[in-house]
Amino acid sequence: MNMMTDTVAPGQSPVRLRHPHSLYIGGQWIDAQKGGRIEVVSAHSEAVIATVAEASEADMDRAVDAARAAFDEGPWPRLSPEERAGYLRKLHAALEPRVPELVRAWIDQIGALATVAPFVIGGGMHTLQFYIDLADRYPFVKEQAPADGRGEAMIVREPVGVAVAIVPWNNPFGIMISKVSGALLAGCTVIMKPAPETPLEAYVIAEAAEEAGLPPGVLNLVPGHREAADHLVRNRGVDKVSLTGSTVAGKRVAQVCGGRLARYTLELGGKSAAIVCGDADIADAARVLTQTIIMSAGQVCATLARVVVAAERHDALVEAIRAEMAAVRIGDPFDPASQLGPLALERQRTRVEDYIGIGQAEGATLAFGGGRPGHLPRGWYVEPTLFTHVACDMRIAREEIFGPVLTVQSFADEDEAVRIANDSPFGLFGAVFTADRDRAYRIARGMRTGTISHNLFRFDPLLPFGGFKESGIGREGGEEGLSAYTEIKSILLDGPQSP
Repeated sequence: MNMMTDTVAPGQSPVRLRHPHSLYIGGQWIDAQKGGRIEVVSAHSEAVIATVAEASEADMDRAVDAARAAFDEGPWPRLSPEERAGYLRKLHAALEPRVPELVRAWIDQIGALATVAPFVIGGGMHTLQFYIDLADRYPFVKEQAPADGRGEAMIVREPVGVAVAIVPWNNPFGIMISKVSGALLAGCTVIMKPAPETPLEAYVIAEAAEEAGLPPGVLNLVPGHREAADHLVRNRGVDKVSLTGSTVAGKRVAQVCGGRLARYTLELGGKSAAIVCGDADIADAARVLTQTIIMSAGQVCATLARVVVAAERHDALVEAIRAEMAAVRIGDPFDPASQLGPLALERQRTRVEDYIGIGQAEGATLAFGGGRPGHLPRGWYVEPTLFTHVACDMRIAREEIFGPVLTVQSFADEDEAVRIANDSPFGLFGAVFTADRDRAYRIARGMRTGTISHNLFRFDPLLPFGGFKESGIGREGGEEGLSAYTEIKSILLDGPQSP
């Protein structure tokens, strides 16, 4: 039976954890060796709402040992995909009644809007269901005739081994459950390393895994800070690292894994451009762009943070966006009228405010916002912010701010629009606003980004997601998200197939 623990401040977060002061390693809830604690702080009240165990380097090694034994000696990688899907089905059933807790955890930890959170958590559950259903149709084994016409050739996909899932604080459940689902279905054993700012969702997943009866060591949980996480990545017992996070962190993971040729998938930062063509509906474009930049207070890696608009429509679009931003209701995430909540962390607000100052110093025009809302004395709030007269070489146009800050540039023709959009170290997402579908497709093919959306900010978790350039390596989501946790083996069998 779930018990409310003393780690939850009364009246703050009703998330019920059975073992918040323990780590989940080898199918057991055990004490952290150094007895460390991580405090979870609310983005809107600035109060400590929970404390959980903190894993040290020694705990990371214990988790790797458990996952290694479960993979090398346990039944998990030798079960059929259908059998593994059966466990995932039990995991889904154990998570379903805890969806309200997952919703509340996200709101409490990062200030996500209560009107939005159920849809985001529901998307994570939908992703888990997708991987359950994929077990029946994914080509784990493919047969074909060998080139020499002798015997039989088979292409099989086998699990890569021990996988580490490192997840950021902005969407802790959706990103973690996507990694865990694909890795477990592939036959990997998994070590969850959530962000220390948002560990509650990973605890719920671990408790659900225990309830679902996953074999010991198949899924492990070790919340920890950067030094311990780096130690985990460097452990030679780890076969694969899947990181969603900053480009700086991704480069570190790539460097470490490259030293021993361990596998890795990196879904990193973005500075995504939206090209607004001359025939676009300006009112619709302004509404979509404003709603997108205030989504999760701009703390979405794929958010459309750069607008590249046809020169003849520049002034009209700027005025329309300014009007949309002026109407945004900033407030408590539990207020159903709120459209923009706080930034997740105090240091994140400082970062955003620093970039607003940088933009002004570089010579861009602050067309709207840029300050803190005066009616909210607590919480890490920043107004939606709009910059115009922005050049491609400005830091606010090139670096990921991760806040509700939108920049506007103009273009003379289609080629220049694509050139400006591509003039970025990132390539994660993008959008095209035009009434001409053929033009949208042509521009999309020219933009060097992992996903392009037409006239909307659309994201499909069942499609492969990832980026070009410094936005990452590899893809997550869809069938590709499962393939990322497999190795390909070719088998040539001699003689006729057995009857």
